Amino acid sequence: MRDLGVGFRYLLKGQRWVARHGKQYGFGLVPGLITLVLYAAALVALALWGADFVGWATPFADDWSSPWLGLFRGFLTVVLFALGLLLSALTFTAVTLLIGQPFYESLSEKVDRDVSPDGTAPESGLTLGRELWISGRDSLRIVVRALVWAVLLFALGFIPFLGQTVVPVIGFMVTGFFLTEELTAVALQRREVELRERLALLRARKALVWGFGTPLGLAFLVPFVAVFLMPGAVAGATLMARDLLGEETAEDGAGEPVAPAH
Repeated sequence: MRDLGVGFRYLLKGQRWVARHGKQYGFGLVPGLITLVLYAAALVALALWGADFVGWATPFADDWSSPWLGLFRGFLTVVLFALGLLLSALTFTAVTLLIGQPFYESLSEKVDRDVSPDGTAPESGLTLGRELWISGRDSLRIVVRALVWAVLLFALGFIPFLGQTVVPVIGFMVTGFFLTEELTAVALQRREVELRERLALLRARKALVWGFGTPLGLAFLVPFVAVFLMPGAVAGATLMARDLLGEETAEDGAGEPVAPAH
């Protein structure tokens, strides 16, 4: 269970790193702010016109008597908005990373150089277009996996007692795992580590992943927090990627190299 604490320390180290590098932090905020505006606009549109969409999609209910028509379409409108919120939560990190690929790639490289014993950082050698394609493709695969888990956990949520106690805990752990995968992908893709291998690395160190991703996922539940934590999360995930691959790291970018924590 030591890895739980190690994962959480990587999260804190990432936030401290961007706090010491204000310019990098400022650049790192831009993608999150862009994504936030886009998602907020989409949710506002859903709130304003969701009822109209439900009415258009359910013409078979036009002749239903009151109050059944209102109750039915009102329920579907609430479900539609809830699904919109769920989809926003599941995809916010992936979309932010995709929009901010050049920003976060640069930030991750600077973290690597700062903590590498020889002051170098791995480079993918790929064009920006190719990197965006790979990032988008892998993010879509992860989102599909996360949606499958979301549907399963939603169904299990109806089980008395377990649905109100155990299932939410599992949900946060699953969220933390996929969140960590998305964030470590920035550094691991630069090292040409494919999605399947990335997932294998994370599954082999689940406690480390949960220690990093689960607290971050809980923090992301607070409105706007994700925007401000994303730069530090990418920095911390870069440090974790070095650990997962067994790379030597100079503590805080200074001093003698220290062995990865296993």
